[in-house]
Formats: sequence, structure tokens, C-alpha cells
Amino acid sequence: MWKLILIALAIALGGCASIGSAPVGSDIYVMRHLHTLPGASNPDLTSAGRQHATLLDRWFVRRRSPDAIYVSNTARAQQTAAVLAARLKLVPKIYDPRDTPGLVAAVMAEPGAVLVVGHSNTVPDIVAGLGGTRPGPLVHEDFGDIWRVAGPARVTSHYKLGE
Repeated sequence: MWKLILIALAIALGGCASIGSAPVGSDIYVMRHLHTLPGASNPDLTSAGRQHATLLDRWFVRRRSPDAIYVSNTARAQQTAAVLAARLKLVPKIYDPRDTPGLVAAVMAEPGAVLVVGHSNTVPDIVAGLGGTRPGPLVHEDFGDIWRVAGPARVTSHYKLGE
């Protein structure tokens, strides 16, 4: 009962309270890195991937921009966020893609909006770990999908860059 009262109060006050350690109303965006060629161990983005990185930057112009960006230690994840990070003057935080619980804890401790750039084998676990609805399995061709996990109910929305 008290949790419901606190949630209602937090909503009335504009999301100042928190559930667990995630700020109520905070937006967390999770996406897989953009376009790469299959098979390489640490590939760079393709030209299509670099073009979509610019689309990602434009996509956030119409939404609340992230206050923090998390990327894995791979070139493709870092290149995916590079254009956006440069415009926002943010230094992306490097995380270990093998430590989803550690990443989730770090993201949940952030006070504002966050973008996480992951991989086909990590995005479903990251979204679920943040309290969102787990996406289905991703295949190599799944580029440009963004999941937004937000609000006290951890509502999950799904977007596709370029649409």
C-alpha cells in the first residue's frame, strides 16, 4: 500500500522519487550497435552503419537526449554512439558486455536519461534486467531497433531508426 502511495506521489511531483534506484520517469534507451558485416571479430560500422549513427543523433533531437551513454568495448558499439556523444559533449562509459547485472546496476544508478548500446546477444537481457519487456532474439540483420524502458511501471516502447 505504501509503495502505491509513494508511486502516486512521485508521479504527482513530476518523477522526483525513485523505485529501487531507478529514477521514476527516467528514460533508458537500449539498442544494438548499428550495421556491420557478419563474421569479423571486432568490425567497424559499414557505411550504412555510419549513416544510421547520424540518424540516431537526429532521432534524439525530438526526444529527451541521454545524460549518459554506455557502450561496450567494441568498435561498432562505440562508433554507433559517437555522433550523438560528440553533439552532447558526453564521454561514453565503457562496460563489459559479459556483465549484464553490473551494467544494469550502473544504469539504474544514473540520475537522468541513459542510452545503452549493446549487442544482439545482450540487448534482450539488458532490457529485461532494466524491468522492461524482453525483446525476442535478435539476428545479425536486426539493426536500428531501440527499446525505451521508462516510468514506474517500466513500460517498454520499441522504435526503429528511419521510420
